[in-house]
Amino acid sequence: MRFRQVHLDFHTSEAIPGIGSRFDKKQFQAMLQLGHVDSITVFSKCHHGWAYHPTQANDMHPRLDFDLLGAMIEAAHEIGVNTPVYISAGLDEKLARRHPEWLIRDAGDNTNWVDGFMKPGYHQFCLNSLYLDLLIAQIEEVVRGYDADGIFLDIVGVRKCYCHTCVAALRSEGKDPRDSAAVLALGERTYAHYTRRVREAVDAIKPGLPVFHNGGHIRRGRRDLAQMNSHLELESLPTGGWGYDHFPLSARYAQGLGMAYLGMTGKFHTTWGEFGGYKHPNALRYETALSLANGARCSIGDQLHPEGAMDPATYELIGAAYREVAQKEPWCAGVESAADVALLSVEAVLSAAEEKREDRAGGSDAGAVRMLLEGKILFDVVDQESDWTPYKAVILPDRIQLPEALAAKLNAYLRQGGKLLATGRSGLNEAGTAFAVDLGVQYIGESPYKPDYFRPGFELRSWSSPASFIFYSQGQQVELAGGRELGYREYPYFNRDVFTFCSHQHTPSAGKHNGPGMVESDNGIYFAWNVFEDYASKGSLALKETVLYALNRLLADRKTLETSLPAQGIVTLMKQPAASRYVNHLLYASPVKRGSGIEVIEDLLPVLDTQVTLRLQEQVKRVYLAPQGQELPFEQNGSSVRFQVPSFQCHQMVVLDV
Repeated sequence: MRFRQVHLDFHTSEAIPGIGSRFDKKQFQAMLQLGHVDSITVFSKCHHGWAYHPTQANDMHPRLDFDLLGAMIEAAHEIGVNTPVYISAGLDEKLARRHPEWLIRDAGDNTNWVDGFMKPGYHQFCLNSLYLDLLIAQIEEVVRGYDADGIFLDIVGVRKCYCHTCVAALRSEGKDPRDSAAVLALGERTYAHYTRRVREAVDAIKPGLPVFHNGGHIRRGRRDLAQMNSHLELESLPTGGWGYDHFPLSARYAQGLGMAYLGMTGKFHTTWGEFGGYKHPNALRYETALSLANGARCSIGDQLHPEGAMDPATYELIGAAYREVAQKEPWCAGVESAADVALLSVEAVLSAAEEKREDRAGGSDAGAVRMLLEGKILFDVVDQESDWTPYKAVILPDRIQLPEALAAKLNAYLRQGGKLLATGRSGLNEAGTAFAVDLGVQYIGESPYKPDYFRPGFELRSWSSPASFIFYSQGQQVELAGGRELGYREYPYFNRDVFTFCSHQHTPSAGKHNGPGMVESDNGIYFAWNVFEDYASKGSLALKETVLYALNRLLADRKTLETSLPAQGIVTLMKQPAASRYVNHLLYASPVKRGSGIEVIEDLLPVLDTQVTLRLQEQVKRVYLAPQGQELPFEQNGSSVRFQVPSFQCHQMVVLDV
């Protein structure tokens, strides 16, 4: 998989004249070279449904008079740039007007996308309809007729559909279309059938050609869905609704799947489909560095003007990031994560039949990742199938109740010396009535007060004076059962309602001990609130410092990394076994909110005198900055290796040869 990719959108209305009229081979090549691009996803079929090449399986765009797809592939290959080919699979507006009976319908018989996402806009197709045969023919035509380096199929995934075909299929099986679980199960089978047919069609022509099915998010815990792809493309445009929390969460999970993966951001100021919007060059420098630091290749989304000329401002922007990526590649290939902590994803444990799933960033998952990044804890995101034995601690965030098999796996992990940090309802049995692992507490029930207060029995980093801290999330009542209390709960005088309320928000603490709130046992630490969900929504410093106190207590002298990098900095440690070295990535940027829901990175300030201590089993031979090659002085006492990075801006790799 190439490191410096562009995903080139081209969704072009038939109402626009002169499609591709300004395409020029030399200009196309010059822009790719200006952008330091080594792979570009070009297009066969867009969301409007038109083909951009002569076709028997589709209709060529009525305002296009030459083979634009073929011309782009020829031009790119001539300068050594790969060309995966894009086909809109889920959307085809031309065909939607001809065959509305093939569209996805919800339980109220409404189509989607046009109502919930864009007005006016596209309509999504059901892959359980006759549309699938037509789509397969379009894929076969491209694979047979063009020298594609892969196929990218967009707007697909497991869908709940109530179109007449799906309803008839359910009834023929004796199922009730009103049964949401039955509808979802049919959606699962439909998607698996579609991916299998695509793979068979491609392999019959070009065996092994890479294929990726894009749904905008790689679902944690659904390895079966991930493995329907040849590789993963982690769509994650921070300004487009994903935010800066999503990519680290997604990448730290993807790296454990044993598949090649890339991080896909965009050049846009907002999101896909924006003409004339440009991200600050420093934002792309940071976002591509974030991909490298998490073991991913890079992809930047662009959109071609209908007339077909590549935009010089865009490729100057992309080139500012990709010049740096090209220099860093030797230290970023063939890497694997070095991590102390495994975060068991809430999304990965939710039942497939549950309708309410975590959103793309995931409340509890995102809050946990944000705390771990800010606390400079080396971590991976795992699911129930992951091997947890390499990790020193496993985090169960907020809502991880334990079926029998999962409880058995956790208990086996604890017997071999692992530690748990469990919060909220995590650790309870599947019925939610008792703890399925021994955390030194007995379960009583939900706290009758929300919010309520936590008084720690230890000093937090930012407060030396004792205090009671408001926790907004749902709390659980427990009593000690062999554990040691690290802090306790205080109730307010009363919950706020129409008859009893105080001040503008909530009632103050009554100042009484109302049972343990944080408990330590031989197996780990239990914290009786949904602290990660709370942090995702409120960002309270007390929440983070309490959790980091617990993690640092669990890891103690087994913690691999300590650093002075500020909270907004990100640090990862990757192993590169083939080169016998570790690569320590240091990043720093401060996203700033601009407008409504848009986080912008503009200024990249230098970070001075960053101290790093790593505890490694190997003897370190050399420490240097990459790609600069500048040697760094270091000292190693036993397993501890200490060094200082005098200054860096945005991203710095520190290489330790062992």
